[in-house]
This record gives sequence, structure tokens and C-alpha cells, in this order.
Amino acid sequence: MKPSVYIETTIPSFYHEIRTDADMIARRDWTQDWWDNYRSSYDLFTSDAVLDELERGDFPIKEDALSLLKDIPLLEINQAIADTTAAYISHQVMPADPAGDALHLAIASNHKCDFILTWNCRHLANANKFSQIRRMNGILGLFVPALVTPLELLGEVEE
Repeated sequence: MKPSVYIETTIPSFYHEIRTDADMIARRDWTQDWWDNYRSSYDLFTSDAVLDELERGDFPIKEDALSLLKDIPLLEINQAIADTTAAYISHQVMPADPAGDALHLAIASNHKCDFILTWNCRHLANANKFSQIRRMNGILGLFVPALVTPLELLGEVEE
């Protein structure tokens, strides 16, 4: 069985990144490298929350970003995920935007995804936040996905 990866909103955005700053180019290149060469080693999932975030965005590559996800299965958002999202926010594990980071973490945790793939290094792929996330998921009895960037998943998956 392949490891499962929840594709968060920043991944399709950075795949089609058009900004020319060195750090944006690097993130785009790492994202494209992972997507084009390594994603087949994983079972990919996303959610309506990601599609909604991309739809609400006002940026020139929106249609390209959305098309990247067209064949990726969507994970269900249900009451347990809503309750988990509320717990993350009320315990200040995630910011108080119920349609944002807390929701993505709740979806991936409830669906037991091995990884959340993101470039959001402030609230998700942040080593300083991980102990809070691990503690809260332990209290809630939830799986703790690894929060990673594409750079961290470049390379072969061990069998």
C-alpha cells in the first residue's frame, strides 16, 4: 500500500507559480519535480476545501491550479471533521479561520493521511507547531500526519 498524501492548496498554486523571486522559483521547481517525478509513489487526495480556496482566489494561474487537481480523489468533510476543526481553533492550535489551515489538518487527520503536503510553513509544515498538533490529536484520538513540503518528499519511497 502506498503512503497517502493530502494535497493542500499551496501545492497546485506553487506548481504554476509565476513570480520571479528566487525563493518562489525554488518552491515552484521543487513542487514540479515532486509532482512530475515522485507523486506516483503515493496515493494522492485533496478536498472540496482546497478546491474552494483555489476558486475564491484572484490570481492569473487559477484555472491551471484547479486543473492539476481534476483527477485527485476528494476526501469527505463531515461532522467529525467540523468538530476537530473547532477543537483546533478553540485550543489555539490553528488560526481562527475555519475554512483554512485547521480544516485541512482536520481532514487529513480524520482520514489518516500519512502526509499533508504544503508550502504553508507558518501554520502547517512548522516544526514549532508540530508538538501542539501531536498533543491535540493525541487528546482527540486522531492520527497525526507528517506535515511536509515537496522538498522533503523528493527521492525514492522505501518499500
